[in-house]
Amino acid sequence: MKILYIHQFFATRESSLGLIRSYEFARRWVGQGHEVTMVTSSSRLPAGFSEKRYVDGEIDGIRIRSVRVGYSNYMGYVRRMWSFLAFTFGATFRAATAGEHDVVLATSTPLTVGIPGWVAAWLTRTPFVFEVRDLWPEAAIQMGALKRTGIIARAAKLLERFLYRRAAHVIALSPGMAEGVLAEGVDPGLVHIVPNCSDLDLFHPGDKDPQIVERFGLDGRLVVGYTGAIGPSNGLHDQIPEAARILEERGRDDIVFLIAGDGKSLPVLRERTAARGNVLLVGSMPKQDVPAITRTADILLTLFADVPILATNSPNKFFDALASGRPVIVNQPGWTRELVLDNEAGLAVAAGDGRALAEAILSLADDAERRESMGRNARALAERKFSRDEQADRVLSILKDAAGHARS
Repeated sequence: MKILYIHQFFATRESSLGLIRSYEFARRWVGQGHEVTMVTSSSRLPAGFSEKRYVDGEIDGIRIRSVRVGYSNYMGYVRRMWSFLAFTFGATFRAATAGEHDVVLATSTPLTVGIPGWVAAWLTRTPFVFEVRDLWPEAAIQMGALKRTGIIARAAKLLERFLYRRAAHVIALSPGMAEGVLAEGVDPGLVHIVPNCSDLDLFHPGDKDPQIVERFGLDGRLVVGYTGAIGPSNGLHDQIPEAARILEERGRDDIVFLIAGDGKSLPVLRERTAARGNVLLVGSMPKQDVPAITRTADILLTLFADVPILATNSPNKFFDALASGRPVIVNQPGWTRELVLDNEAGLAVAAGDGRALAEAILSLADDAERRESMGRNARALAERKFSRDEQADRVLSILKDAAGHARS
């Protein structure tokens, strides 16, 4: 089968950002004998893809058609919107001229990535499948980036409905996202939940990484780890400083936060924790190096800001934590909370509540047996429900179904 795959933020394990779902799926499909063409931006590709406006290449058997478009987590909303639009125009051309395919798969965010996907599918009379990684524009509205009654939000809402209703299938990454899609009138038989995944070969339980321990002076200390974006939606700059202060006041110098990541809120987090000796900000690193952090951590965090729509998230860091066999502390009321509590794989606290986070950490810090039990449960959950191989096969079966119906 020939698959045209459109993802603005395609990245590999060598990238410093963890959005590797499209890479992991595509390389598995190529390994099974399928042809995959990826239309993407140059923002997270090797340097050679930024030399010209359009570059053709190949990564691990995946045909790459890139568009030179910049993007950074430090960008403001206006610059981000410009990046999204620039990619939309360039990707529409690249997708429309990519040749014939059996199916077109476009994956958000942003929502506008669906435009080149739908255009390419319409021009070639092939089925269009849309994957929803975030509920836009609702997420942007609740985060304050868009006004609910503004013209951009209204236009985005129309685009959202258009894409959902033109898709042969819609893939949602969580139950909450699926509910959002269904609320727009999509046939329930066409909506599928395929969550983010655990890379069981990359993340796994094990001893602390000796180089990380030595480099950051972690010997004899209980490590609370976080890996991922540090932006307004993650809420670290609100919850971590208070938790760190409370732990210091309790005299728990043996507990340290080890935070690997980057983003717009990093300067604020750095300023608010500068006086604390128990918060280490180690910067971003390639995805392939992140397991050294997660293995060194005794507890792992999946945190977000106190915004209702964020409870529908399907965060990579959560599934990485499960695969690492460590207890996970989450702070959202959605499905990740249910997974953690129902499977005794960690604890849940309220978003933005630093005191609750500190108390949860203390309860695990003083109970090694409980930590070990939760860690085992976390790994078992990852193996049972979130294997990357199984989820890749699920998406492939959806694409085959779309292509099969189109042929018939």
